[in-house]
Amino acid sequence: MLSVLNLRERERERMAINGDDQKPLRQISEAFIGLANTVKNNSNSQTLDQEDVQLETAPFSHACSLVSPLFGCLGIAFKFAEIDYVAKVHDLGEASQSLGTLQLMIDRDVEANCVRKAGSHTRNLLRVKRGLDMVRVLFEQIIATEYVH
Repeated sequence: MLSVLNLRERERERMAINGDDQKPLRQISEAFIGLANTVKNNSNSQTLDQEDVQLETAPFSHACSLVSPLFGCLGIAFKFAEIDYVAKVHDLGEASQSLGTLQLMIDRDVEANCVRKAGSHTRNLLRVKRGLDMVRVLFEQIIATEYVH
C-alpha cells in the first residue's frame, strides 16, 4: 500500500507536469461542479431514475483525491481519517481502470456478495462518501461560525 506522503507527492508532481497550479479549493470546486454537471446532463437528457445516472469512476476518484489535502489541515486528530480516506480514494482510482462507472462497481460487488466486506470497492466508496460528508459539515460549521462573530 502506498503511503499518504507518496500519494501526496504523486499528486503534486502530476499538478506540476500538467500546470495545475490553481488553488486547491478552486480545483476541488471545479472537479465537483464537473461531476454535478455530468449527473444533471445525464438525468435531463434521458428519462431515467436518479439511480440510473451513470457517473464515471475515474473523474469521481480524481475529484475525491483533491479533497485529501484538507484532512492534513485538520491536524493530528484527523490523521487516521486522512490515511483511511487516501487509501480508499486510491482503491477507487485503481478500480476505475477496469470498472468504468460507480454503478458498475457497485453491481459487481453485489454480484460477488462482498458489499459489506472490508476492502470491497463499494465499502470503500461508502467510506469516501462519509469523508466527503465530514469535510462538508466542517466547512458549513466554519462558514456559520464566521457569520455569527
